[in-house]
Amino acid sequence: MAGKVRISFAQSAIEDLEGVLAYYEEKGVAEVGRRLVAEAVDAVEALAAHPDMGRVVPEFSLTDLRELIHPPFRIVYRREAGRVRVVRVWRSERLLKLP
Repeated sequence: MAGKVRISFAQSAIEDLEGVLAYYEEKGVAEVGRRLVAEAVDAVEALAAHPDMGRVVPEFSLTDLRELIHPPFRIVYRREAGRVRVVRVWRSERLLKLP
C-alpha cells in the first residue's frame, strides 16, 4: 500500500483509554496507566503505515474488523479505504459480542 492512512478514535475507544487511566489512578499507580495508554497509542500509530498488520477479529470473521494484540489489550479497529478507526481498547482476555 502506498502512503499512510489516517487514524481516528471512536468515542468508545477514547472512553476505554480514559477508563484505563482512571483505574490505575484509583489504584495509586497513575504512571502505570499513563505508560500503558502511551504504549497502546504507539501501537496504533504503526497502523498509519501498515493498516493491515492486525489480524481479523476471530469472533466476527469480517475482513474490515481487525485487532492488534498489545498485552494487556486488544486494540480493535475498522479498516476502511484510506483510514483506520479504532473502536475499542479492551483487556486481551475479553471476548467481543455483537450489539
